[in-house]
Amino acid sequence: MDRNLILALVLTGLILIGWNQLVLSPQQEAFEAQQREAGIEAAERAGADVTAGLEAPAVDATLSRIDALKAAPGRVPIDTPELTGSINLRGARLDDLTLKNYHIETDEDSPRVILLSPARSGIAQYVIPGMAVGADVGDRAVWEAQEGAVLTPSTPVTLTRASNGIEHRLTFSIDDRYLISTEHTVVNATGEAQTLLPFSLVMQRGIPENLRKGAILFEGPVTVAGDRLMERKYNKVIKKGGFAQEGVGGWVGMSSKYWLSAAIPPQDVPFEAEVKQLGTADDPVFRTSYQLDPTILQPGERATVAGEIFAGPKRVSLLREYEREVGIHDFDKAIDWGFLFFLTQPIFAGLQFFANIFGNWGVAILALTLVIKAILFPLANASYRSMAKMRKVQPEVAALRERHKDDQMKMQQEMMALYKRHKINPAAGCLPILAQMPIFFALYKVLFTTIELRHQPFLYIEDLSEQDPTTIFNLFGLLPYDPSVVPVVGAFLGIGILPLLMGIAMWVQTKLNPPPPDPMQAKIFGLMPFFFVFIFAPFAAGLVLYWFWNTLLGVIQQYVIMKRAGADPDILGNIKSSFGRKRLAANTNKPAE
Repeated sequence: MDRNLILALVLTGLILIGWNQLVLSPQQEAFEAQQREAGIEAAERAGADVTAGLEAPAVDATLSRIDALKAAPGRVPIDTPELTGSINLRGARLDDLTLKNYHIETDEDSPRVILLSPARSGIAQYVIPGMAVGADVGDRAVWEAQEGAVLTPSTPVTLTRASNGIEHRLTFSIDDRYLISTEHTVVNATGEAQTLLPFSLVMQRGIPENLRKGAILFEGPVTVAGDRLMERKYNKVIKKGGFAQEGVGGWVGMSSKYWLSAAIPPQDVPFEAEVKQLGTADDPVFRTSYQLDPTILQPGERATVAGEIFAGPKRVSLLREYEREVGIHDFDKAIDWGFLFFLTQPIFAGLQFFANIFGNWGVAILALTLVIKAILFPLANASYRSMAKMRKVQPEVAALRERHKDDQMKMQQEMMALYKRHKINPAAGCLPILAQMPIFFALYKVLFTTIELRHQPFLYIEDLSEQDPTTIFNLFGLLPYDPSVVPVVGAFLGIGILPLLMGIAMWVQTKLNPPPPDPMQAKIFGLMPFFFVFIFAPFAAGLVLYWFWNTLLGVIQQYVIMKRAGADPDILGNIKSSFGRKRLAANTNKPAE
């Protein structure tokens, strides 16, 4: 009897356990999976609604910016030491922002740089911090603000609105520079659960008119998600479409040469960044946005999502300070350091170091050139010593050419033997040039890209990031006309003082070097400085300043080394002899009378 009872209890337990494992647990898992799928589908529907609701708005291209600003149902002014503008109450859009301390031209009376403009003002750019609740995106909803509210560093502004039982409260606060913080609170006053999808976006209609096509810097939509930077220029977005990526930490925005408009999500939660083209090829509208993971808000619950908006200059110290103090991940990637970042970043750091010491970026370029020259001194020293040895054996080389003028192969063999006997490396002269080229391109990138060099003066130059403003064809400004406006040949005529000085320095340096054995090569090398004058003329004045100063230092260094090595560095004599050879060649080519 006891045995049968125990057996029955064991069998009953096994049946209950088996029923739970084989029937009840799968049913429970299926129910939970169904609930999760329902939540995911609702979130996906919300995401689809966001995409559908944020298509390109209609634009009246004839509407002026002032009229577009007035067309808003209301505006909250923005006033800080660096910014002035307003928030559009339709959609809580940040679509009016002007930089107080940056002007279009070097003249302080020139117009200030306008960064954000309303959608109806033609070439427009604006930022929308949003929260989609089901199908309600709210990008066209009209918000309410307290009368007389002004957004300043000491006075945040709160906007409110209500829609179908959902209460929204959006608070803007701003620092004394270029960072706007947002805090969006949603209260579910309905009797049903609601799906929330936090998002933020930067919109831009059209391609900027001053876009530098084929330039060595990036301008266009940009995203950072996790450790991955994604960039795509405007034309490529039109031709190839946009892209999307996911990550934790980062930002999305529109980047130009000197300015950035960016939307920044919370840095500790995953988000999806997306770049999309909403318009047509003739009337493109670019959108870069981020979306956070959707959440379910139960009746009576509230949720708050924070974010930031940056709109301002891409100053290296500013971006790195926000990256360090606010925690914006990889914010300095907004600056296009290029594939030579391991050179461009140290070069910029060196320039900024000397600029802080001397108070002038032109002097900083001269000081940095001395440092670069000192670093490359061993290489240049070996090269100049080799050139000095080659100049000393020029009489022997001339004798070999005369002796074997009918046998080029024999002449080359004898010359190589001569170089080997005197321990001369003919290729050593190219080493400093090869080492200089990456530094040259890196410096060009720094001068062309970083805003710190913008509108920085040096002597007669008003802006080191632009080409030398003088030209020999109007006697450096004495004659009342601008040769650059002459059709076709305007660029040819725009040769300033710095390119001329650089060409003279390069030409003098050629007179220190031994002439190439081939007469044709000698002529080509003799013309190279003149070619470089025209090539360098349109470059940034700071870059030409570097190359001129570097060449001048090279001439001095080479002269001293050749003097110590016993070679004859008779520069004036070489120049006179070169003109003498030209006159002799001209007389020889004259027909007999």
